[in-house]
Amino acid sequence: MGTQMTEMLKGTLEGIVLAILAKKSAYGYEITAELRERGFTDIAEGTIYALLVRIEQKGLVTVEKVPSEKGPPRKVFTLNDGGRQHLADFWETWNQLVTRIDQLPHTTNELEEK
Repeated sequence: MGTQMTEMLKGTLEGIVLAILAKKSAYGYEITAELRERGFTDIAEGTIYALLVRIEQKGLVTVEKVPSEKGPPRKVFTLNDGGRQHLADFWETWNQLVTRIDQLPHTTNELEEK
């Protein structure tokens, strides 16, 4: 993944993870696997775990410890009402941003014509 993609992803990863949790409750590894299935192959598990700590601290998820067959209990994250509102705000902001970006020239030719 290029540097530009990495930087853009930093600003949107929270919303992406909340969107995954809006579909179903999950633990960290499941979220990382889902991201990889969707083409985000360069995201480190540590990045996701740090993000999960932040969204838990913000009160956007409910966390339940579930016994694991291997090792310590897993923390399963479920989007709560605050998280759903935060996700709705994220999509509203995203749509506004996309609309504004779509109004900009997208090619070198368009830039030269201006």
